[in-house]
Amino acid sequence: MSNSLFRKKSLTSILNEAKAGDGDVHASGSLKKVLTVRDLTLMGVAAVIGAGIFSTIGQAAYNGGPAVIFLFILTAVTCGFTALCYAEFASRVPVAGSAYTYSYVTFGEMAAWIIGWALILEYSIGNIVVAISWSSYFNNVLEGIGIHLPAWLATDYNTAKAAFAATPAKAEAWNTAPMLGSWRVILNIPAFLIVILVTILAYVGIHESKRSANLMVGLKIVVLLAVIAIGVFHINTENWQPFMPEGFNGVLMGVSAVFFAYIGFDAISTTAEESANPQRDMPRAMIYSLIICTIIYVIVTLVITGMVHYKEFQHVSDPLAYVFDKLNMRTIGYVISISAVIAATSVILVFQIGQPRIWMSMSRDGLLPKKFAKVHPKYHTPAFSTIITGVIVAIPSLFVESGIVTDLTSIGTLFAFVLVCGGVLLLPKVPKGEKKFNLPYVNGLFVIPIVFGLFSWFFWDRVTESFAGIAALDHDRVLFVIFYILATLITVLTIWKRLSLIPVMGMLCCLYLMIEIPVRSWVVFFGWMAVGLAIYFMYGFWKSKLAAKRA
Repeated sequence: MSNSLFRKKSLTSILNEAKAGDGDVHASGSLKKVLTVRDLTLMGVAAVIGAGIFSTIGQAAYNGGPAVIFLFILTAVTCGFTALCYAEFASRVPVAGSAYTYSYVTFGEMAAWIIGWALILEYSIGNIVVAISWSSYFNNVLEGIGIHLPAWLATDYNTAKAAFAATPAKAEAWNTAPMLGSWRVILNIPAFLIVILVTILAYVGIHESKRSANLMVGLKIVVLLAVIAIGVFHINTENWQPFMPEGFNGVLMGVSAVFFAYIGFDAISTTAEESANPQRDMPRAMIYSLIICTIIYVIVTLVITGMVHYKEFQHVSDPLAYVFDKLNMRTIGYVISISAVIAATSVILVFQIGQPRIWMSMSRDGLLPKKFAKVHPKYHTPAFSTIITGVIVAIPSLFVESGIVTDLTSIGTLFAFVLVCGGVLLLPKVPKGEKKFNLPYVNGLFVIPIVFGLFSWFFWDRVTESFAGIAALDHDRVLFVIFYILATLITVLTIWKRLSLIPVMGMLCCLYLMIEIPVRSWVVFFGWMAVGLAIYFMYGFWKSKLAAKRA
């Protein structure tokens, strides 16, 4: 059975099927190849510049001060290593499915299923957070034009209840909600409706979705450039003092929030079958989108922390609008709120496009029912998968509390990134002329041991403390010890096997960011994985096409 768990899809067979237009890749209908490198780049920007820069950047700045820009750069470098690995896979395996398909080729079926299940956290579950953020900004926009939506129709039950417990007199949603028996009717209707509308757009075609995403990206970039252009004249450099108030530990407190701001650039890889030239365009698009977004993140962070002291960003959910309101430029703040609505809409759209294509790939392999792979004859989209994705996001967005799954989403994404970087090391070598992107090989023999040695030197107090106190089963110490042991093993393997520097650095950076995420989210993550494995062993393991071939 162990061999069956690690049965792999043949890279050669996938490519042959893609060229022939039959087999697993096209058995249920073909997707339109309409995406150019510009479209893919804008799709990456659409996914990355969204709820992060308009909301979570504020709390990250409060924790780390202006020095949080270093965390943006660190995260961008980590994502850059990963993007190069994604690009290598996209060049070698130019079909839909993203990290799921890549893991199937390198690690085997069970690992592929685990990745596919983890990606649900990134796309579907993560989109719930974005939809709730969209609702909050949208309600602010309505208020600005004199439309007052009943409070009980624009929030969730737990948030309304917590507000009542804190200040009963001001808890409008709780106090005005109609009663259904003994239960107060409190639902986030705007979040629900935007998911439904975006799902319809994703259903009717990639071409229509592409044009909408490109338009929204253009609008929000213009707004962000305006924020920078206006805000730079209101910078008070004294607000940057101290630049790193809580040291590097304070900067790292924003890991989850900052990484959540980058989640989505890998959604580009899910549209490989709809790319006109995936082997050439997808690697470029991933790198371009990361560079563009990082530059914008760093500049915007410096501007807003220069306009308003970082200590004022505690519990501020709309930092960009807040800094202009603080300086009595409320009109600009209102325009930013409108752009935040547009930004969140584009993120929802890209994620609603990405998730169905992963399910489609899993269905083609037999791990999910055939219905998930069905392509609409008119719209050429994975119709059933798109509808199911919409339901999974829309219904919880009615009542899920804001912010509870941000950390969980980050863990799922980082986990996928680790396997993608590791998977590249297992790919067979091919001559450079046979593909249009080549991951640069840099021998990690000397660099990785130096990096590991420097890390050990800078964090030696934490290393000794964690190993000395592991018997107490302190979860943070246990996570750090596990990371340090894995880093040691990876370093030894790099020396022994002369592994490539880029994927090894990608694995190490992602693993480190994972251990900085709160332990409570790890508990939920392992629970989520347990449910996924139960589904796999009850259905996917037995229905897999590879199982049928072995039989």
